[in-house]
Amino acid sequence: MWKHCLNLIICTCIPAFLLAQQKLTGKITDAKKHPLPGVNIYIKGTYDGATTAADGSFSFTTTATGAQVISASLIGYKTLEQPTTISGPLQLNLTLKEAINELKVVTISAGSFEASNDRKNTVLKPLDIVTTAGATADIVNALKTLPGAQQTNDREGLFVRGGTGYETQIFIDGLLVRNPFYTSLPDLPGRGRFSPFLFKGTTFSSGGYSAQYGQGLSSALILESEDLPARSSYSLGASLIGVNGGLDELSKDKKTSYGIEADYTNLAPYFNIARPRQEPTMGPEILGTSANFRHKTSSTGMIKFYGYGNWSRMGFRKNSTEYPGYQEQSDVRNQNIYTNLTYRESLGSGWRLQTGFSFSTNDDKIKIDTIRKTAPANIRNRSELSQLRLMLTKSLGAFSMLRLGGEYQYAAERGAFNNYQANYVDNYTAAFAESDIYFTPQFVGRVGGRMEYSSVLSKVNWAPRASLAYKLNDYSQFSLAYGDYYQKPEPQYLRYQRDLDYMKATHYIASFQRVSMDYTFRVEAFYKKYKDLVKTVPDTSNMGTGYAKGIELFWRDRKTFKNVDYWISYSFLDTKRNYLFYPFEVQPDFAAKHTASLVVKKYIPKITTNIGLTYSYASGRPYYNPNLPESKFMSERTIDFNTLGLSASYLTTVGKAFTVFVLSVTNVFDIKQVYGYRYSTDKLRREEIVPNAPRFLFIGMFMNFGIDNRQDVINNL
Repeated sequence: MWKHCLNLIICTCIPAFLLAQQKLTGKITDAKKHPLPGVNIYIKGTYDGATTAADGSFSFTTTATGAQVISASLIGYKTLEQPTTISGPLQLNLTLKEAINELKVVTISAGSFEASNDRKNTVLKPLDIVTTAGATADIVNALKTLPGAQQTNDREGLFVRGGTGYETQIFIDGLLVRNPFYTSLPDLPGRGRFSPFLFKGTTFSSGGYSAQYGQGLSSALILESEDLPARSSYSLGASLIGVNGGLDELSKDKKTSYGIEADYTNLAPYFNIARPRQEPTMGPEILGTSANFRHKTSSTGMIKFYGYGNWSRMGFRKNSTEYPGYQEQSDVRNQNIYTNLTYRESLGSGWRLQTGFSFSTNDDKIKIDTIRKTAPANIRNRSELSQLRLMLTKSLGAFSMLRLGGEYQYAAERGAFNNYQANYVDNYTAAFAESDIYFTPQFVGRVGGRMEYSSVLSKVNWAPRASLAYKLNDYSQFSLAYGDYYQKPEPQYLRYQRDLDYMKATHYIASFQRVSMDYTFRVEAFYKKYKDLVKTVPDTSNMGTGYAKGIELFWRDRKTFKNVDYWISYSFLDTKRNYLFYPFEVQPDFAAKHTASLVVKKYIPKITTNIGLTYSYASGRPYYNPNLPESKFMSERTIDFNTLGLSASYLTTVGKAFTVFVLSVTNVFDIKQVYGYRYSTDKLRREEIVPNAPRFLFIGMFMNFGIDNRQDVINNL
């Protein structure tokens, strides 16, 4: 989808006129009438707002009229939402109450980065994902600027702490997403299917995650979808390569909403101008539709539905390394459907119910052809996943909590290579129990476990997990985490080998974190032991082993430089694996020993414009050279990875639409990037694995009618 992918080239528009404005002034204090500086106050559902001065005063103008809701928030205080009517200049004096539970109570943080507008210990906000230069509004690309994530831009998935992309699982409202990335071709990364605007909370757990979630050896990306919108709205977009439109309709009683969206993308016009390294033969082309429904069943209950369908196709041709003088062509056609239905409700006496059902199907048709030399290879993969999940939560006193739950998954995997077929069906069940026990408001322990059964493996596993956290003061805390994690082998192995076992990883994590309004500092050390990884040589088995250990640093500063927000991350990774065809434990070809990122955002208030820069670095990765003896397996390294991304966002109003004009450039200086090498069977020729489009330019426009989110954007720039 063009607005999600930011794969646009040019779209221009001239602002028309601004609506009449009203002035709002006032003062915000605490319960003791002390002025509160730094309070974020705005009209909910708009971008109109301000930040209070040292004496607690504020002043801003708005085009909103009639019944509105004024929202005021400050770290350590409960968010205030006060209904009011705007018909002219308005004077407001507001009082915020201290949120002791949110600020002074410790939370489990080992292994987890949170992006949420509702949590006080979050490291990022949701719009940080959208406004990170070089991320092209992709959740996974933005997370690659955080410690633990690898800069693997030649393959699909999120690679974390020595783990493969398959070892990171993505969940929406507790339910597993089976195919979260668009299907890609060799050496071309698959982009995430989901827009960050769908989610109010994002938790990136690089290890030691909760017993609620399973089937991920390395990491869990946990996404929490939005509830009811603030008001009805619709959006429009257009460019030379795509069009899109959508709406969100909120009922008059503000208890029900529905939304639909459709978009079409064709990158062929862009590739006709900016020639990629491989010649496009088809598309890339995407047609996408989505729908959502939200209904508030009571003051504590909510039912939510989200579903989408994607139809995509793309094909590329390049010179053959295997057969000199010939060309190879690869095509893929993909159909993907995903649905998610959830319900939550308070049952009374401290009990709360959360349940959900999802169904998804993914169909890939891949054709690989060495033109006029060999017969084409036709590959067909189809997967279906149905799942049901239920969790009961019980409050134990003021802060402690018990979670009990279970889930069932029915997975059907069908694969075909030319005329040969291999299929299997798996009935997977799991149960988990976990409790957060607060010994004091500053000291919490989490203990639990997860039991899983897979019919295709005919085996049961038990995974204990435990965490501790101690809060030193209002902003600083230590955390420890331990856990066992199991995962089924990838479908391409289970289709042909049914006597495999679960793969296993054991995590040990220690972290220190300090999070305040203006600064964030985090340091974390980890050790991960792998067992029963899949080996394909001499036979397919679970004889693989490995480990990963390292240290990670994160620093964010929003105060030192006026209107500048920046963060720095660094990861040191020592990891080795003996899996697949590897003869012994070595550093795998997807892992770099050193990775680092610098993200800088500069906001210019006079022109409501944000400038962003993202620099990413990774040391050279190992690659397989078949001409070397076995003793030097994976001993050679690629060149270091370097890239600089640039973005600029201009916030304005076009007619009645809140509008963002965006300029984005990846790899600004066209720095050469080599991810590895591919050798011919006779070992005489090799080719570099490099980006298909070394640099990407985007100039675009996003318009929203009905919701003006300018203040949210400003606060996250």
